[in-house]
Amino acid sequence: MIRIGSRGSALARWQAEHIAAILRELGEDVSIEILVTTGDRAQQAPFMQVGTKGMFTKEIEEALAEGRIDLAVHSLKDLPTELQDTFVLAAIPQRADARDAFVSLRYESFSALPQGAIVGTSSLRRQALLRTLRPDLVIRELRGNVDTRLRKLQEGQYDAVVLAAAGLDRLQQTQWVRERFSPQTMCPAAGQGALAIECRAKDDETRNVVASLDHAPTRFAVTVERAALATLEGGCHVPIGVHCGPVERGWQITAVVAHPDGSRILREHMQLQGAEHDLTVGQDAGVTIAHRLLQRGAGKFLAATRTLSPAENILR
Repeated sequence: MIRIGSRGSALARWQAEHIAAILRELGEDVSIEILVTTGDRAQQAPFMQVGTKGMFTKEIEEALAEGRIDLAVHSLKDLPTELQDTFVLAAIPQRADARDAFVSLRYESFSALPQGAIVGTSSLRRQALLRTLRPDLVIRELRGNVDTRLRKLQEGQYDAVVLAAAGLDRLQQTQWVRERFSPQTMCPAAGQGALAIECRAKDDETRNVVASLDHAPTRFAVTVERAALATLEGGCHVPIGVHCGPVERGWQITAVVAHPDGSRILREHMQLQGAEHDLTVGQDAGVTIAHRLLQRGAGKFLAATRTLSPAENILR
């Protein structure tokens, strides 16, 4: 029996059931253990007040280390870039849509929003990038699972919300998706749209079982993204976006760092040709594009993020 650890939200359950179904097709017996994380306990608090490092993974990794579960299924963007030596990313399945989605009942596109419209998002990255695109908007914190966020939109608390397209697709909640931002307009978080299957490093049996779920192009792309994020010393809730996507005969990499108040933004682009899926090349590319941003002053933007008081929400 392979025991999968998962958070209890509808999206996390979908992700765990998705992986469980694949493993069952391979002839494995699978059960799912629901665990509550720090991030789940603090649904009403702003991310910056909770403290974000491992907020959705810490308790799951503890269960993995103690042998109460055999593997964990995470949204890769929630997983810190540095894993403990006792854990390994045993498989990264094929990625879903990495883009951010504009969701609204009343407005057909982002550009159709009137001046002063209220837009909700939990992500400081999205908040800052939205502010650079439309400084006239009112950006407010939006916590809760996907159903909760859509309910708040339906109740009229927000004119629009911005959510990860992959989660909406997986839950078949796309009825109010009006637009999907290009990575060049709203650069996604590193690893967005991808799942991560985490195992104990010494659990060869489980690692061998899930190895076939690994998707080489996705692992290459997220290796680039996570290398850039690690070089910038950023977590999953900082105003950093990194996206690596396939183009003809290669890869297009986009990386952004925004000032947390949305007043300034730095962008870098790179193209890789002939890299195939060489992870060393991907790692080097991520480090290179991050250094370009640092040379242009990205460190000052990130320092501004770290000096915010825990309870402060500067864009509210």
